[in-house]
Amino acid sequence: MKKTTFFLATLCSALLLSSCNNEKADATTATESTMETATTDAAAGSGSMAGMDHSKVSSETSTSESPMLMAMNDMMAKMDAMKMKGNTDHDFAHMMLEHHKGALAMADLELRDGKDATMRQMAEKIKADQQKEISELEPIAERLDSAPNNYKPMDPADPFTSKMKASMDGMMQNLPSMVADPDMNFNMMMTVHHQSAVDMAKAELAHGKDTKLKEMAQMMIDAQQKEIAEFKAWHGKNADKM
Repeated sequence: MKKTTFFLATLCSALLLSSCNNEKADATTATESTMETATTDAAAGSGSMAGMDHSKVSSETSTSESPMLMAMNDMMAKMDAMKMKGNTDHDFAHMMLEHHKGALAMADLELRDGKDATMRQMAEKIKADQQKEISELEPIAERLDSAPNNYKPMDPADPFTSKMKASMDGMMQNLPSMVADPDMNFNMMMTVHHQSAVDMAKAELAHGKDTKLKEMAQMMIDAQQKEIAEFKAWHGKNADKM
């Protein structure tokens, strides 16, 4: 009788443990499935340009030690989060607005922390120029809110999408390693930031339709290519700051 009672108790315990384990497994599977679905839905509904997710850069870079990298990553996060309309002029204008705001943030950091007269002068100029361009871009961007679609932002093979993605990828892939000198950090970061703006502006020239915006894009190319050359010349003379 004792053996029978012990057997029944053991059997009940085993059945109870198996039931609990199955419930945990089902709950885990359901949670994972929900998370996967939410991630897929978010990606599908975000409207972001195909392949424009640079969240890994932010998570893998130690931004806590570099204000310049923090500014760059903040700018990129905002650009990644933008909902693309599907009109080249509209999307270029809105993307460039955030890009310019990133330059303003880095220029402010240089003016706060930098000591080199040349870099501080360039920061002042960049700040003035890009504030002016922001004031010109904002009404154009608003005017283009009702513009018709003329490209496919979710198609990586679309020529405009491909060029815009390449401009962002190039900037993030060429991010320099930060050093102790804030002037050198500003110099290196603005060099890659300007190159990205040049590439974006070239995409607008090739695929944009708005005359005023294309004129601005050409002016951006001319001004920022000149400043890239100035940044590189200063960098070559100040290698000791690395």
